[in-house]
Amino acid sequence: MSSPPPATNRRLWLSYAGACLLAWLLHVLAGAEFQRGLWQFWVAVYQASLTLWPPMLLGAAVLPWVRYLQRQEFSGGALAGVHVAAALLFGVAWQVLEFTSAWAMFGTAHASAVLTQTLLWRAIWGVVVYAAIATGFTAALQTQRARAAAVAAAQAESALARAELAVISGKLNPHFLFNTLNTLIALTRKDPQAAEAALLRFAGMLRYVLDTKRSATDRVSLADEIEFLRDYLALESLRLGSRLSIDWQLDPATLDDELPPLTLQPLVENSILHGVAPRVMGGSIRIKSGRNALNRGLELSIEDDGPGCDPAKLEEEPGTGRRGIGLAALKRRFALDYEGRARLRVQTAPGAGFRVDLLIPQ
Repeated sequence: MSSPPPATNRRLWLSYAGACLLAWLLHVLAGAEFQRGLWQFWVAVYQASLTLWPPMLLGAAVLPWVRYLQRQEFSGGALAGVHVAAALLFGVAWQVLEFTSAWAMFGTAHASAVLTQTLLWRAIWGVVVYAAIATGFTAALQTQRARAAAVAAAQAESALARAELAVISGKLNPHFLFNTLNTLIALTRKDPQAAEAALLRFAGMLRYVLDTKRSATDRVSLADEIEFLRDYLALESLRLGSRLSIDWQLDPATLDDELPPLTLQPLVENSILHGVAPRVMGGSIRIKSGRNALNRGLELSIEDDGPGCDPAKLEEEPGTGRRGIGLAALKRRFALDYEGRARLRVQTAPGAGFRVDLLIPQ
């Protein structure tokens, strides 16, 4: 077990000092008779100090003792036996200290008389006081250990989430790059001049992808994401021509909102791959942004007029087919990155197109 931080020890000792002060004050109030004058109050102060200083001093040794016991692997019965022995030793030490102080101040005869009168009660009170102090320190140390374990678990979970986010982002980026490079290769064969212009766009897109690889939890503005998406769609338009139609419905008030990078491109790529490219007449894609009226979050939707699919199939095959790697990865990414506050909803049916709605908290 590692040593507790200084701040933790300081709080424990301050709590112990406060408990000692409270016990001392209660003892003074119990013994003071204010109607008999101020002198009786000072007598109560003297008696409380003389009676309580031994258990207060000995109680300070209970904390390291309890900490030591927690490091050992005692069974329940053995631990109880050790505490009983320690409680009896605590009572004996209390009487030794009290006898020593009485002998030093008043002589042997007085100290012996006090010891004879208080022997049984001091033994009982020694057990009671030790039990109270040991219980308090044990509870405090266990609370600290539980809190430290909770913090460590939270840190581990956070590190795991960050690592998983990085893996998910790594899945999205190569997937996009692979498909874009295939498009450029096809253009090089058909129209070298158009391929050269497309390469310039691709260079800007690649810079955007590399910039957003700094951290899996980075945010970009919707305006930057849309600019990147326009470059991507310009490349696809070179390949698909008039078969690809884009309907932009963007609310200017949302362009400064933030979202994870490469959120929209995988969804648009899925629409092109499954809703536009396979059809001779092509198809259209609508890209819409708006403000949620209830929580002021960013609402986005990507919708195509393609053949759609059976929604039940999406649940049966979450990583394949119409849904694609982008949709599955985005869903997991939102679950990790926004702790359940972001939403991704799919609306589709055979012959009714495919739509993905996103709600991203701001």
